[in-house]
Amino acid sequence: MEEVLCNIVLIKENNDFIARIQSDLGGVREYTSSNIEDVIEQFVMDVQDEFDSM
Repeated sequence: MEEVLCNIVLIKENNDFIARIQSDLGGVREYTSSNIEDVIEQFVMDVQDEFDSM
């Protein structure tokens, strides 16, 4: 059976990349940077910490 753990939306707005994350544990949060690699690194570390604490 499949279970959704979190929703991740990546958006490019002007020169910025925005990642919006929503999960039951962490709620809704947003990360913004002009470098997509920075945005991905930020949200991966946060989500990994969240799931490690489960």
